[in-house]
Amino acid sequence: MIYLGKVEVIRSYNNRLRSVTISMEAPAVVRLVQFVRRHRVRISFSRRNVFLRDGHRCQYCNQSLPASELTTDHVVPRSRGGTTSWDNVVAACGPCNRKKANRTPAQARMSLKRQPRRPRSLPSLGLRLGSDSAPESWREFLAYGGTIEAA
Repeated sequence: MIYLGKVEVIRSYNNRLRSVTISMEAPAVVRLVQFVRRHRVRISFSRRNVFLRDGHRCQYCNQSLPASELTTDHVVPRSRGGTTSWDNVVAACGPCNRKKANRTPAQARMSLKRQPRRPRSLPSLGLRLGSDSAPESWREFLAYGGTIEAA
């Protein structure tokens, strides 16, 4: 990307990268010359993603629990025509799921904290770098949310 002019090197490491024809300092921080628009990814339906969408909280009693203690619940039970989809499945704790059983929330006299819907994005579970674990050359750029100010 450096060779093609797509990125500008802001900081470099002390070691060099070498190929047959060129030698350059190893880049530590680069800046995209032109913004690259990412295509919106459709979030796939899964148990884990339902828990992420609902913030690992039971949607009936609002209790925060680890994934190992949560279940998924069909708001409209499958036996009554409910589908396994983003719009009909919520995270629930075991006691609330058993209390609701094979009924709708209205029949069980329970209310949802939030209506289920397809999420546009989910909290990232990927690599998160704090300023303590980041290389020294990155720290000033991470302090401001990764933005680079013109010098």
